[in-house]
Amino acid sequence: MKLWRHHSFQKPLHRRLHLPFKPAPKLIQTVPQFSQDPQTTAILNLIDKGNFTPTSVSYSKLLSQCCTTKSLRPGLQIHAHITKSGLSDDPSIRNHLINLYSKCRSFGYARKLVDESSEPDLVSWSALISGYAQNGLGGGALMAFHEMHLLGVKCNEFTFSSVLKACSIVKDLRIGKQVHGVVVVSGFEGDVFVANTLVVMYAKCDEFLDSKRLFDEIPERNVVSWNALFSCYVQSDFCGEAVGLFYEMVLSGIKPNEFSLSSMVNACTGLRDSSRGKIIHGYLIKLGYDWDPFSANALVDMYAKVGDLADAISVFEKIKQPDIVSWNAVIAGCVLHEHHEQALELLGQMKRSGICPNIFTLSSALKACAGMGLKELGRQLHSSLMKMDMELDLFVSVGLVDMYSKCDLLEDARMAFNLLPEKDLIAWNAIISGYSQYWEDMEALSLFVEMHKEGIGFNQTTLSTILKSTAGLQVVHVCRQVHGLSVKSGFHSDIYVVNSLIDSYGKCSHVEDAERIFEECPIGDLVSFTSMITAYAQYGQGEEALKLFLEMQDMELKPDRFVCSSLLNACANISAYEQGKQLHVHILKYGFVLDLFAGNSLVNMYAKCGSIDDAGRAFSELTERGIVSWSAMIGGLAQHGHGRQALQLFNQMLKEGVSPNHITLVSVLGACNHAGLVTEAKLYFESMEELFGFKPLQEHYACMIDLLGRAGKINEAVELVNKMPFEANASVWGALLGAARIHKDVELGRRAAEMLFILEPEKSGTHVLLANIYASAGKWENVAEVRRLMRDSKVKKEPGMSWIEVKDKVYTFLVGDRSHYRSQEIYAKLDELSDLMDKAGYVPMVEIDLHDVEQSEKELLLYHHSEKLAVAFGLIATPQGAPIRVKKNLRVCIDCHTAFKYICKIVSREIIVRDINRFHHFKDGSCSCGDYW
Repeated sequence: MKLWRHHSFQKPLHRRLHLPFKPAPKLIQTVPQFSQDPQTTAILNLIDKGNFTPTSVSYSKLLSQCCTTKSLRPGLQIHAHITKSGLSDDPSIRNHLINLYSKCRSFGYARKLVDESSEPDLVSWSALISGYAQNGLGGGALMAFHEMHLLGVKCNEFTFSSVLKACSIVKDLRIGKQVHGVVVVSGFEGDVFVANTLVVMYAKCDEFLDSKRLFDEIPERNVVSWNALFSCYVQSDFCGEAVGLFYEMVLSGIKPNEFSLSSMVNACTGLRDSSRGKIIHGYLIKLGYDWDPFSANALVDMYAKVGDLADAISVFEKIKQPDIVSWNAVIAGCVLHEHHEQALELLGQMKRSGICPNIFTLSSALKACAGMGLKELGRQLHSSLMKMDMELDLFVSVGLVDMYSKCDLLEDARMAFNLLPEKDLIAWNAIISGYSQYWEDMEALSLFVEMHKEGIGFNQTTLSTILKSTAGLQVVHVCRQVHGLSVKSGFHSDIYVVNSLIDSYGKCSHVEDAERIFEECPIGDLVSFTSMITAYAQYGQGEEALKLFLEMQDMELKPDRFVCSSLLNACANISAYEQGKQLHVHILKYGFVLDLFAGNSLVNMYAKCGSIDDAGRAFSELTERGIVSWSAMIGGLAQHGHGRQALQLFNQMLKEGVSPNHITLVSVLGACNHAGLVTEAKLYFESMEELFGFKPLQEHYACMIDLLGRAGKINEAVELVNKMPFEANASVWGALLGAARIHKDVELGRRAAEMLFILEPEKSGTHVLLANIYASAGKWENVAEVRRLMRDSKVKKEPGMSWIEVKDKVYTFLVGDRSHYRSQEIYAKLDELSDLMDKAGYVPMVEIDLHDVEQSEKELLLYHHSEKLAVAFGLIATPQGAPIRVKKNLRVCIDCHTAFKYICKIVSREIIVRDINRFHHFKDGSCSCGDYW
């Protein structure tokens, strides 16, 4: 090795005698409990009884034996006998004592012996330095070396190796280079033992080029040299390079040993390369090292982490005497792959084998409890930790926070969090995630603000969790602030944060923002598409959701159950029956047919696409029915006017032991409403708290008021409004306005409309209904006043829109729409139907049209309503006899309702219209609603 390569060392030797070592941290005297050697104990008994008088040589041998077995207590007894016999000043005995105390971490005794010596020699200093280094106390080793160097004691190869190891421990490259200089000047650079530790020191200090250069300059590299280099590369996550060096070693003719192969197994773990790991496993068996505990443990860990749990367990079961590392590796592997029950079974076996769990074992066990929601076992583990005085360990304490959070024990989680002496990012993430997971979104946001104030950083996990809470609370201004933080911190390009932003903006009804982020995302994954499709589906953009699904298929992304569920909801929203059926085929193809989530969406889709029979079949095929399943089917039957069937199904649900929620009871009251079952509705409403345990909400009151109003019980409806325990919302006043329209109650209509003008000033439907009430009473001045109010308030009437699906495409129609490429045929069909309906006795209900035009013009406007255009298109574009399914965004008008009763009979087709309130099945000249809607 050339001195010029280490220019920083080329200073006069006398100036380098006072090396600027940093002082070591204060060392704590520790007296661990080590095993005792029976032979040494027997000899000590003889000495105590006076049956044996040892010489200095005998004492040296006894101390060497104690050092080998790390038997501190007998060593202390021997030291006492040495003092009594006057042999304390013997240099050889003193060095043996220093070595024993250093190896047993009793550095107070070791230093005292060194300090009391008039001239401590190289062996004394080497023993002390080696003890510090072997016990991971690099600072102590360097301080001792500094003192030794100042006294002029020269080092040998063993001292240099210990000092360089200390530099590796504290990762002090500056001092390491200075020691390297002393090694060169002292002539030990050619010693393979010293050279190996130099290679390790540079690598541990992240100077891999220098490390490899020194390695290449070792004249006779042995397997230990190679192992040193492998180990450093693997520990620094340069696993690919480590494997390359291994093959280089094999090609050079050096036979690997168990340590080489163990390092390679760890490298394969880092690379997640199971095929290469199996090759190394083959080497272990071939060379006879498969018995080696280090290699076996590394194999268990490797197979578990690369996803081959069966092989991990197979290797584990072949270990004759598995140690704590073996058990931890297999238990952690089970937890990693969510085999939580098996992990806990292994924990029980481990305890029965006599091995006590450590913090890593208990951390894995806590994760298993969290995964299975085992509250009591989690608490027992916590109790075990407290008894072992390990609960203050940060790693385990965070595990406790996580376990309690995932077991829905948020108070316990918060207490465990508050007791943490130091709260790092992982701890904050655990508690915030716990609150977010159980919909305590305000508390999650509050904790994030507190964390931010304390100067704790955040990562993508924090941001994703907070965005989930902003989505739950639908607070778009907070979403924007978190978005800003993600941009400033550079996490805005992280795929998890991107997906969370899309989801949050979507659930906050800001679909355009979600769309922009989705389009800016360089690589969209399945979660991105799912979030965007869900956003489209939730906010009425079903066609966009279906288009995005086609794009996703072009990218060959396989859909999961969540995508399928969102797409089914999109089909439900736009009544895309045919496309919904195709998605049903995808569900069967991908094996999601047994999934409750997808099954519930199928029931909902078929019900909302007008096929209650298909919905019933999907419901009957569910292997497991939760409250969502029952609610979807009951609600579907209610919307289709099958009120009594809905109530029968509700009673069946109760018999099967499923408790309703408030949504189920809204569907039940809705079923009574659509079927005019006033008595039954009153019974359910009045006994809701007694039978089901919760008080009626605004939605339940709105259903009852709507039902009473439709049934002509106006006074009862108004009385119920006055008795409500809270202020009536827009749904309640809307129900009263609808009742006023049906029964032409001008005064009630005016009062309800005035309240709605305050609660929902932007809604045009209130103005339209009030104008209709005035028109039906012949109050045309009031009609004009309402229309003037709309103009002054700049309220635009929501246009009536209708949708129809033909050949996997959804077509949209507006009133008087002529944009369709088959408009000429559509209007010709309407003219044909008009003539046939007139002959059948149909009379246009021109009185409902509020336009100030001639009667003939009003008739023409009625003929061109969006739902009539959609039905006409269906008649010319679908096969003869096929049902026609139309969806409308508003309530179907009375004239269209009447016209469809005539049309269905004339063309001998079923016409299914879904309006904002319910389904209407027109067949053989009548409607399923019985004209009660």
